[in-house]
Amino acid sequence: MAKPVILLDNGASTIKVGIAEEDPEPRIVPNAVVRSKGDKMTYFGHEMAKCKDYSSLHYRLPFEKGYLVDWDTQKAVWDGIFSDEVLGVDTTESSLLITEPYFNLSNIQEVYDQLVFEEYEFSSYHRCTPASLIPYGHLFSQPNLPPAECTIVVDSGFSYTHVVPMIDGKIIWNAVKRLDVGGKLLTNQLKELVSFRQWNMMDETYIMNHVKESCCFVSTNYKQDTETCRIDQKQNDIVQEYMLPDLSTNRKGRARQPDDIITETDQILVMNNERFTVPELLFRPDDIGLDQAGLPATIAFSISLLPSDLQGMFWANIGLIGGTTKFTGFRARLMSELQTLAPVDCEVVIYECEDPVTEAYHSAYQFASQAGFAQHVVTRSEYAESGSNASRRKFRDWKPQESEKEKPKEASKLKTKQREDDRSQAPSRVTKTRSKPGAGATSTRKR
Repeated sequence: MAKPVILLDNGASTIKVGIAEEDPEPRIVPNAVVRSKGDKMTYFGHEMAKCKDYSSLHYRLPFEKGYLVDWDTQKAVWDGIFSDEVLGVDTTESSLLITEPYFNLSNIQEVYDQLVFEEYEFSSYHRCTPASLIPYGHLFSQPNLPPAECTIVVDSGFSYTHVVPMIDGKIIWNAVKRLDVGGKLLTNQLKELVSFRQWNMMDETYIMNHVKESCCFVSTNYKQDTETCRIDQKQNDIVQEYMLPDLSTNRKGRARQPDDIITETDQILVMNNERFTVPELLFRPDDIGLDQAGLPATIAFSISLLPSDLQGMFWANIGLIGGTTKFTGFRARLMSELQTLAPVDCEVVIYECEDPVTEAYHSAYQFASQAGFAQHVVTRSEYAESGSNASRRKFRDWKPQESEKEKPKEASKLKTKQREDDRSQAPSRVTKTRSKPGAGATSTRKR
């Protein structure tokens, strides 16, 4: 009997988890340890569903600036996932497929290996970036057409937004670009704007994240929408009211609907130009002082680093994944700006999926279901023999492999040897000597 493969799309905000060939749809678990000031309880990952008081939640996140640094917190969340409350699996009799950040550091990767094999004692595991799984999924698939060979995956997640070009399913790392804008920065920016203009919401991360997901959109005409909000700040088509949670009745917050009746105890958050100025940072990060180009220019720059004869194929195969791409109007705005940057003879095509948050998980599900998946894993015995070197040999990432490191050395040796051979074969240089003239003697020259 084949060992079950646990799929763990380990995002900085949420973990998408399931078992291959059993869970086509993932269970989404918050990747945090949360302390509630209201009921004085601490919730580990999946236990957040039991929380009743969402006011003033204190988050302890395993990820900081896109990298996994708090391993105690991460282990606490994983312990809950592998327990009977979520998956109920025996890790010693299972295989693991886990995602890692782009440009992950070597010392962090070694801790991944140690935790997987020494702490949980998985029989084998495979570690890769989310974008490298996408070719196994259906994001770029079209009926009656072969899979695209040249693709660009725009992964806009919690910490950053990455532009990842791939050829035949392999990432071209020298052209991967990062934009330092993600869901976390947008939520924090919205908290500051609302706290300055209306209510003090600096401690209400959970509520403001829900406000962002419920009310914000990407403007397709930023100048016109800004003018609309400026002329009439209270009565315009953009203003939307958000009903804050009522803790006395356990009513969750939501965007106000036309048939909602407002009572005296209801607290209303009026969302005006904040609805589109916050997501605008993806396209104009210099609005808050980030010295970076927007997402469309970042994509264009990444494509310019690729082989010139293939660039047209990349323009025609741009895919969107990650929760930050779910904003209404995101695709339309990105399309309009990319069309102005693309060469005249190139067609711009952007692919979307039903749920960008779970697309990497669905692709991992297809990958783990293939017969050849066992060839891509590192086993516990290989790790016991070689340590993290086994993972470095098996998992291709942004760092050059040992064999590739030796190639430049060999090339330099060949060049040095060639120069020495050229010197030995070159004709001797013509020398000029001059004899000292003696008394009554004439000077002679040798040519």
